[in-house]
Amino acid sequence: MGNFNIQELVSQAKQQYETLQKKMEETVVEASSGGGSVTVKMNGKKQALSIKIDPEVVKGGDIEMLQDLVAAAVNAASAKVDQSMQSAMGGMLGGMGIPGL
Repeated sequence: MGNFNIQELVSQAKQQYETLQKKMEETVVEASSGGGSVTVKMNGKKQALSIKIDPEVVKGGDIEMLQDLVAAAVNAASAKVDQSMQSAMGGMLGGMGIPGL
């Protein structure tokens, strides 16, 4: 193991955690469903920032379809957040120099 310094590793982990928290606050993703009929903006903490619904969807009166479109757009935005955070974490952990990561 050589020069494996646990205090330095903990310090790096804390710094990486703080960096990740800041990235989560700054990350904003957008996803849509129904060919753009419903669009959701979400931050890295998976909080919906806005939901836009095309008025034409409402005119049809099909509430179940609208509910499905909203759920699909929210789920797609959530998946984008997961991908973004996974990518950020992978880059951070790789930079810590931990053997095997």
